[in-house]
Amino acid sequence: MTAELVRGQNQALPWTRLEIGVEADRALALGAVLVGEAGHALGGAEGIALPGAPPPPGLAAPGPPAPTHRLAVDLGALPSAATRLDLFLALPEGPGAPARFGALAAPRVLLLGPGGEKAAGFAVTGLAEETAVVAVELYRRNGAWKIRAVGQGYQGGVPALLTDRGIAPETARRLAAGAQAHPVAPLPAAPRPDPEPVPAGPATPSGGRVDYTHPGRRPTAPAGGHPYATPAPAAPAPPTAPAAPVAGDASGWSMEERLHNQVWGMFEDLARTVAAYRGAVEFAEDRRERELDAVLDDPRGRTGQGVAAARAAASERYETLVARAQKALDRDLAQLAAESQVVEPALPPALAGWESPVWHAYRPPEQPPLSVRLGDLGLPEAPELRIPMLVRLPLERGLWIDAGRLSDGEGESRPAGLRALAAGSAALHATRLLAVHPPGGLTVHLLDPAGSGAAAFAGLRNAGLLAPAPAAGAAGVAEVLERLTRRVDLVQMAVRGGARDALPPGLDTAEQLLVVHDFPHGFDDRAVTRLRYLADEGPAVGVHLLLVADRDDAAGYGPLLDPLWRGLLRITPLPDRHLADPWVHHLWTFTPPCVPRGSAVLETVVGATARARRPGR
Repeated sequence: MTAELVRGQNQALPWTRLEIGVEADRALALGAVLVGEAGHALGGAEGIALPGAPPPPGLAAPGPPAPTHRLAVDLGALPSAATRLDLFLALPEGPGAPARFGALAAPRVLLLGPGGEKAAGFAVTGLAEETAVVAVELYRRNGAWKIRAVGQGYQGGVPALLTDRGIAPETARRLAAGAQAHPVAPLPAAPRPDPEPVPAGPATPSGGRVDYTHPGRRPTAPAGGHPYATPAPAAPAPPTAPAAPVAGDASGWSMEERLHNQVWGMFEDLARTVAAYRGAVEFAEDRRERELDAVLDDPRGRTGQGVAAARAAASERYETLVARAQKALDRDLAQLAAESQVVEPALPPALAGWESPVWHAYRPPEQPPLSVRLGDLGLPEAPELRIPMLVRLPLERGLWIDAGRLSDGEGESRPAGLRALAAGSAALHATRLLAVHPPGGLTVHLLDPAGSGAAAFAGLRNAGLLAPAPAAGAAGVAEVLERLTRRVDLVQMAVRGGARDALPPGLDTAEQLLVVHDFPHGFDDRAVTRLRYLADEGPAVGVHLLLVADRDDAAGYGPLLDPLWRGLLRITPLPDRHLADPWVHHLWTFTPPCVPRGSAVLETVVGATARARRPGR
């Protein structure tokens, strides 16, 4: 079975002798660069495999430009100083050759075993103006070889690619220009009654294009042509259907970062396309009103058939504009929905919904994640499309789960059981944060003076995933706040004085999460002041806040707590339309996470997290 790789993904190589295959709808040139420890080409020009030149040890010589390639690699024969082998594709020169990768269908790179079996594939998508691209790399890690899907393009062609690997610019240009010329042979001409030249033909079943140029008038390849010369600009390719979406098709150093950036790119795309639709509809409405006002302002046209005809014409123009905007919106939403269907199954646990199968194979991580998912975001124009709401870790802002009235509620009513839902939502967020941190990487403190959240947090408490419970009532609140305030002060002094090693030996160096349930019950003025201090100063030194509260319950403190509310990120235990984006100021509907009914995924994750934190594990 062939594994389909995405950008950044790697896979172990079970063989030392293998082949790299290339499949494309047009002829492409293939080359390779041996890379040493410093990231430079090993041995300068001697470590570069180009068509027509003697290859380095362990590599076969790349063939001339062609739609398909097979390059044999013997990893055991590579120089011992080689830590990486970069395989790249380039656009050759010749009649009909494309000017950029964006004008082609995505080429596909294959990993082939010793018997020719296909072990992995990688579609090199997302290219635009590039003329050369590092498709995959074979790299040595802890004595074993792996393959990684890269897809890094270069607008400057192979000279820029070689320069990036330590080759002097002039030498890089000479290597590219000095390679043996292999002009692209035109595709066979199809029989045609009319022998006149045609600029472009329809796609063939194999994906290439039929060359209708008369055989007797076909131009020859330019003298001295070579496959790595930067092509001259050409006319833009005709519009084609959008490329199939690929998970991780975004910039970033790791697969996790690429997925994070891709999700936020989807969020911005949805914001912009809905803004364009709303703007177009608003323009159509304004135009219709102005046209009708112009008719009514003219006394001669206020009666008779003229008014009816003018209104009908204005309405027709309005409907035409709205239909055009709706068509563009539907097209963009369909593309985003297709991308969402590809991205969601690829998300790691920190970014995945609780319904994702990735949780069933959950293992505690070794490193904290880049970000974490708090819920989903949506807009009324796309009710079925949900974009994951991601926030960076560590949390720069505390979280406030609002147990009061919702923005989408009717009048001043509060949904029944909202406080219990808010407590359950807080426990679910705390569970995810514990699960996505390495064992011992996060300590969770629960302040629940009235004990009203005991049922929601019982699973975490029984599994030993919460810090020891403080004393009941106001005494326990003061004790925990005093301990965390002292920790913030000590770490701040150590950081400012450059003496991190001088921290007390018993200090818990893990990230700290303080969960305050049913705020402000059990808080006096001194405790409120300390809580504000932790909310302001804590995130910078690893102390974070998760507050469950109804703002109306804290009205007795007056404006004292206004800075606290403004500094926290408000989320809700039920879907609510209250979050605004900074670009186009849409009001987004926030949908909190939930565990599928009847699923045991929560118990599985809590159990695995608890076992990993036990002493000796």
